[in-house]
Formats: sequence, structure tokens, C-alpha cells
Amino acid sequence: MEHATTLTQHISAGPEKVWAVISDIPGSAAILSGIDSVQMISEGPYGEGTRWKETRTMMGRQETVEMWVAETEPPRSTTVKARQGGAEYTTRFALTERDGGTDLTLTFGAEILKPTLLSKVTMALFGKIGMGITRGALSKDLAEIAAKAESL
Repeated sequence: MEHATTLTQHISAGPEKVWAVISDIPGSAAILSGIDSVQMISEGPYGEGTRWKETRTMMGRQETVEMWVAETEPPRSTTVKARQGGAEYTTRFALTERDGGTDLTLTFGAEILKPTLLSKVTMALFGKIGMGITRGALSKDLAEIAAKAESL
């Protein structure tokens, strides 16, 4: 059982500048108002295997989730994953050069790893509401990424 959403933001900056923003994990809490804090687990530059803990407040609840880079093809795309509460979350950023800027497409998906009757009922009842809230937060993230990339 998977729920997914895709959003695209046109950014008036080249892919290299957009990439610099989305790959700056240590600086992401200063760029994205939805992130309370970031704690790096791995060292070194952004790449496959980079790990960190990200704390966000959503729906009045603060959650810390360990995240990792699953795939990366700078400056074209990257995929970040996280697991929490029996679900796997996948966020993919795709950068496409267009009209002197960059289209940044974010695809977010949530998949219940071992669905139970209760999780199926919960997702049927609340999945659309949760994805709506998530979509709003992701839209805000994209706008803030755009503002930062355009200021570089």
C-alpha cells in the first residue's frame, strides 16, 4: 500500500545552484523552516550512504527520523529514504534545466512495509488527510529551496 505525491517548482537558478541547496544537509535547518534540527551521522560530502537525523514538527508533534541518501546523480537527481513506524518514506528530487532556470520535481511516497488490517483501515480513513498535510509542507520546502538557490 503506497501513497505518493509529486510537486514541481520552477527556480530561476541553474541546476548547480539548486543542487548546492538540496545537497547541503547540515545547512538545511537554516534554509527550510519546517526542519527544527539536523544531526549528521556520517561524515564527508553528500553522496550515496550519507546519513543524518532530521527533526520536524508536523501536526503539532515533533518527530526525529533517520534519513539516508539511497541514490544520487549530481546535479540531476537524488533519492532520500527513511523508515519509521512500520513505513518506508522515499523522497526523490529531479532537476531539469528549463527556460534559463531549473524545474525541481519532488516525488514523495510512503509505503507500509507489513500492512495489517488496522494499518489498511487507518490509511483508508486518514491517508488522504496526511498526504494533504505532507503536500503542503513539501510545497513550502520547495519554495524555500527556490528562494535560497535564487539568492546564491
